[in-house]
Amino acid sequence: MLTAGVSQAERLKDLVSIQGVRENQLVGYGLVVGLDGSGDQTTQTPFTVQSVVSMLQQLGVNLPATATASMQLKNVAAAMVTASLPAFAQPGQTIDVTVSSLGNAKSLRGGTLLMAPLKGADGQIYAISQGNILVGGVGAAAAGSRTVVNHLSVGRITGGATVERAVPTQLGQSDIINLELKDNDFSTASRVSDAVNQRFGSSTAMAQDGRVIRVRVPPGSGERVAFLGALESIDVTPGRLPAKVILNARTGSVVMNQSVTLDTCAVSHGNLSVVINADNSVSQPNALAGGQTAGVQNASIAITKDPGKVLLLKGGASLNDVVKALNAIGASPQDLLAILEAMKAAGSLRAELQVI
Repeated sequence: MLTAGVSQAERLKDLVSIQGVRENQLVGYGLVVGLDGSGDQTTQTPFTVQSVVSMLQQLGVNLPATATASMQLKNVAAAMVTASLPAFAQPGQTIDVTVSSLGNAKSLRGGTLLMAPLKGADGQIYAISQGNILVGGVGAAAAGSRTVVNHLSVGRITGGATVERAVPTQLGQSDIINLELKDNDFSTASRVSDAVNQRFGSSTAMAQDGRVIRVRVPPGSGERVAFLGALESIDVTPGRLPAKVILNARTGSVVMNQSVTLDTCAVSHGNLSVVINADNSVSQPNALAGGQTAGVQNASIAITKDPGKVLLLKGGASLNDVVKALNAIGASPQDLLAILEAMKAAGSLRAELQVI
């Protein structure tokens, strides 16, 4: 049973992020070798052949044009390599990478990623990746039949990239840092500012708007790290979230938070099902009738209508009351989409309705 909970104090670390302390996305292109015949079909992925030829030339191996045109590389696959460079990452640190097939390779299982540079949005190389790929799946094929468990064209390499360049941060170049709330809320921003001032003294923090809180930090780097550690451990009770109902029109999923309430309304729900069955038979005439054998289709149609129910929902109902009432009339997730939209149109649903 779902019940409406009461807001509890949370660590400031869970409510905010420090402006400028963020991850950076990296992307690269590389070759996966050592596959067991499950690589790219080079006739359909010419970039794989071009990449192999270019790599061999850099290693001092020159191939004639005739050999290049007839290459069949069943054990090689072209792949995109992605990673997230964490904040304050330093050269020599290792990060995890994800390797995704770019061509039509059947599987990357058992493959090895060759050295691939990872670039940021500015085009600079920030890491170099290489290593054995771990694929969390398995597949088998025989006599034209194929069975696959999980996804075989994507894998990960734990610690598969070494950071080569650090991203500069502006955190230590000013006596002011900005805390950014993960959810825009004026009451929470005010409570965060009050909690910081109560802990470190007045005029330490000031809420700039519903998301940003400006905080004055000590000048020394050592004191600043200790200050930020103590800052993140402050307990703050966030403001009550706005009432919101999220509807997924594709899957029928409905999610409501604890702030959703109702005004008094009546809801009626009934199901209408139509079942059509087709029975194919053969009409065979008698031996002396002179007729012809013909196929006959007999169709039967049945319409079933379940009795509708009218349910009264009293004003001020909480999330628990809403869920129990809609379950009582047998509403499915798809039915909830129509019912909640009708409630919103009637002005009885006190919540923002968002369809995704």
